Amino acid sequence: MVVAADLTNGDDVDRLFSLVENEWGPVEILAANAGVARSAPLARTDDELWDLHINVNLTAAFRCVRRTVPRMVSNDWGRVIVTGSTTSRAGAPYVSAYAASKHGLLGLVRAVAAEVAGSGVTINAVCPGFVDTDLTDTSVANIAAATGATEETARDRLAHMQGHGQFITSDEVARAVLYLACEGSINGQSLVIDGGTLLS
Repeated sequence: MVVAADLTNGDDVDRLFSLVENEWGPVEILAANAGVARSAPLARTDDELWDLHINVNLTAAFRCVRRTVPRMVSNDWGRVIVTGSTTSRAGAPYVSAYAASKHGLLGLVRAVAAEVAGSGVTINAVCPGFVDTDLTDTSVANIAAATGATEETARDRLAHMQGHGQFITSDEVARAVLYLACEGSINGQSLVIDGGTLLS
């Protein structure tokens, strides 16, 4: 079932979940994966860029979590997995709005996890590094345009920012999400998938 929706619009979020619930019943597993990533130096990060990141990366996830978790708690079971980033755990230059939104996402996960602990509901985050997706392709193009490097060079630089020198695959992220959807003893955690870049 595919439903087009603007997750920055609260009414659209309600419509989306109502359609799913009418078709399949209460949501038992939520993978909140909508995201945007734009870079700019702090001095050029205007309110519009800031609001975009907060609205898409944080507020949209909050609305989805708020819409599903109370029903999960009342049913004594549920799994929520949100997509963070390595930037949820560490800062990086030129991504102040993105980093703030992703740090906020971890705060949401930890607060809700504390609230639902023992209820049969868990909420966790997966925090990948650069994943080989269209979003990363856009970042590569932007870096190339801003620096004059070729896209191949820009892509290679991003890949080598991972501990193992290559992009994370979407399958690796999907397997982590599946694991957290099945596991009941992990709650309020952020699972980093970055080839050994961030060590904790």
